[in-house]
Amino acid sequence: MPIRYLKIVLVVFVSLLCLLYATQNVVNLQAAHGFVSAALSMAEHVAYPAALGPAITSSALVWVALAVIILFEFAAGLLGCGAGIIVWFGFFTVIGGAYFQMWQTQLGSASLQGSFQYTMMIGLVLLFLNQPDR
Repeated sequence: MPIRYLKIVLVVFVSLLCLLYATQNVVNLQAAHGFVSAALSMAEHVAYPAALGPAITSSALVWVALAVIILFEFAAGLLGCGAGIIVWFGFFTVIGGAYFQMWQTQLGSASLQGSFQYTMMIGLVLLFLNQPDR
């Protein structure tokens, strides 16, 4: 298989990954809201109980955050690898993991592990895409 076709297939799979996660969040909207609400509330933080900034407990702000996540997941599915890295590295790892300290809860820790996987997979595809075809 020529490299160009492999690159096309990989981009299709990255798009499918992002679109499936966005769609799963829409189909499970209340569960997604509950997870985002738990993460933003910084509840059950025992190891590092003090936070750099305030927790977000407003339901309206949680809905806004969830909408941004879902919109960016859909955008990543339509636009490509860079947007996917913004979602799973930027939103989940940097903002969720570092700022909201998601690693302190079991559900948050599992989410961070998943976001690491998606970031690495999408990043590797992006690196491969940027290699010249021979």
